[in-house]
Amino acid sequence: MAEYLASIFGTEKDKVNCSFYFKIGACRHGDRCSRLHNKPTFSQTIALLNIYRNPQNSVQSADGAITDMEMQEHYDEFFEEVFTEMEEKYGEVEEMNVCDNLGDHLVGNVYVKFRYEEDAEKAVIDLNNRWFNGQPIHAELSPVTDFREACCRQYEMGECTRGGFCNFMHLKPISRELRRELYGRRRKNCLTFSRHRSRSRSRERRSRSRDRGRGGGGGGGGGGGGGGGGRDHDRRRSRDRERSGRF
Repeated sequence: MAEYLASIFGTEKDKVNCSFYFKIGACRHGDRCSRLHNKPTFSQTIALLNIYRNPQNSVQSADGAITDMEMQEHYDEFFEEVFTEMEEKYGEVEEMNVCDNLGDHLVGNVYVKFRYEEDAEKAVIDLNNRWFNGQPIHAELSPVTDFREACCRQYEMGECTRGGFCNFMHLKPISRELRRELYGRRRKNCLTFSRHRSRSRSRERRSRSRDRGRGGGGGGGGGGGGGGGGRDHDRRRSRDRERSGRF
């Protein structure tokens, strides 16, 4: 019985757990869903909910005032900014995807898959205290690790009849030039990043070993408190920048 339950977990046959949430990390029923949404306690992937605002979906641009080229440039700038911020601040990004759906549970969602689970956890904690484009960021760990299962195959073939309200991901593509730049740069930096991470972890282990060996050396830590004013100033400046729509 246990083997059978494990084999159907997260599938349509599972009457307890929501298959849509398991595959896509989102469900159109939300908290009203009759099945369980098992939120992961650890994952390589995070979801930034409703963070991308597509200008073509706004009332002002409904008359076609924004050209396809301008739209692609706007999207590429957004993608590059978020991708670069994730890598520079939290860790190596394996994959990043943006939903082009219109349903409330998927519209503007950004999924970032990190190489390491601890980087994803660190990102969620920090991002939930940050703003972007004048709105607070809502970040959470996502169960999605294989985007092939989450994507709408009909959409990829240009045959989806459900349009923007499809319950599977319609991923918005970036330009080929930006893809080569971002992922090519990542491959070049991968070896350097891994070596740096390895050295950092080695230093942390050596530091912990020294601290355990010292025993009574804890009295000298009080002198570092005077730098708090500078840190507070940096945090205020960072919050102002995020509220203005930039990371």
